[in-house]
Amino acid sequence: MFAVVDIAGHQFKVSADQFLYVNRLPQAEGEEFTLESVMLVANDGKVQVGAPFVKGATVQAKVLSHLKDDKVIVFKKKRRKGYKKKNGHRQALTKIQIQSIKA
Repeated sequence: MFAVVDIAGHQFKVSADQFLYVNRLPQAEGEEFTLESVMLVANDGKVQVGAPFVKGATVQAKVLSHLKDDKVIVFKKKRRKGYKKKNGHRQALTKIQIQSIKA
């Protein structure tokens, strides 16, 4: 059984007991929450597609930790002009575990 869920503006294909890194969520560490924006549920060959969401379908998830992703370096340069700009960025992430899918 799997589902396609909208989490913080991104779509993820999830199944039970799966670990997932998503953009930072407002929930605290250890907190369980319910995702109701389920777009598709597939169970033993039976597929339910929502328009835009499947009615009555929910996904239970638990926040495991908040962390930062690896640093991404952004370097801009224009040759022969003396222009160099170096920037870095670390994305704030949340590690979650999908506990169950209810259709």
